[in-house]
Amino acid sequence: MKKCGKVFRQTAILAACLLPLCSAPALAERIKDLASIQGVRSNQLIGYGIVVGLDNTGDQTTQTPFTTQAMSNMLSQLGINLTQEQSQKLQLKNVAAVMVTASLPAFSRPGQAIDVTVSSMGNAKSLRGGTLLMTQMKGADGQVYAIAQGNILVGGVGASSGGSKVTVNHLSAGRIPGGASVERSVPSAVGQGGVVYYELSDSDFGTARKLVEAINASMGPGTAQAVDGRRIAVRAPEDADSRVAFLGRIDNLDVQPVAGVAKVVVNPRTGSVVMNQKVTLDACAVAHGSLSVVVDAGQPQLGQGTDIQVKQDNGSLMNVKAGANLADVVKALNALGANPLDLLAILQAMKAAGALRADLEII
Repeated sequence: MKKCGKVFRQTAILAACLLPLCSAPALAERIKDLASIQGVRSNQLIGYGIVVGLDNTGDQTTQTPFTTQAMSNMLSQLGINLTQEQSQKLQLKNVAAVMVTASLPAFSRPGQAIDVTVSSMGNAKSLRGGTLLMTQMKGADGQVYAIAQGNILVGGVGASSGGSKVTVNHLSAGRIPGGASVERSVPSAVGQGGVVYYELSDSDFGTARKLVEAINASMGPGTAQAVDGRRIAVRAPEDADSRVAFLGRIDNLDVQPVAGVAKVVVNPRTGSVVMNQKVTLDACAVAHGSLSVVVDAGQPQLGQGTDIQVKQDNGSLMNVKAGANLADVVKALNALGANPLDLLAILQAMKAAGALRADLEII
């Protein structure tokens, strides 16, 4: 617990040291970094495939019958017919059943290569050195949009001997760069008629207003109009070539976005706490004590029973000073001496008491 608190205090001190850099005036961003064109998006693809060529690290067919069934179906398509008894006796230690996923970019055309991710869906120990056989990649409508095949690149490595096992990184998933060839394109209409809609990544009326002002100042009054806090309607040329050039100019216009709201993001699974420079604190008093339970099984063969100890540290009431900026907030939280896991509960209590002037988001 002391070590965790020390790590958090060091991290918080570093954040306070970097505050002068973070407090500098926000730089202008391009419109393409703040918004996207409605209808221009990628599409998710998925497929079921077979990986071969593994070094005895494939699926155990007794526990993954779908691997055996898939191999039998594939062999029958290649003209090799097996009886049901022969199929059940297959021992495929060099084969693994996998799910193949990919993202089909907007405006993709047949013949274009895209990356794919291959993930084991059985109990294969490793996909390292394996080759994905021809796999159909389907969209949400059930149509085939790409065909994947190739050697899998796995970033991890592992070894086992005598009951001991060492693994570095993840071995049951890998990627095939350019491993799929697009077979069918997805129509992507850029706007309807003479209007193109831009959609902000985050809804904000102030940022939407600034985008409209920037577009109208560069392209002429009346070119852009805000529909709501997220969408902006832009009058664009009808000709395809002129429209592409027009949108290219808009994408690279600089806009000063409106500062975001104060927010604290908490991840209970990892103990991570991240806050932006808009976070402030009101003066409050905090008491937080930790509760620990220690169970000692003892040695039954010697007549020793189980020993259970419950220990609760006394949490003294501490006065937390108000903080008007991130540096003051970091100093106030460091003064509590809490580790990251305790800090999660303290922040939630501060928010409930109205002392934390920020949105608390738990991910």
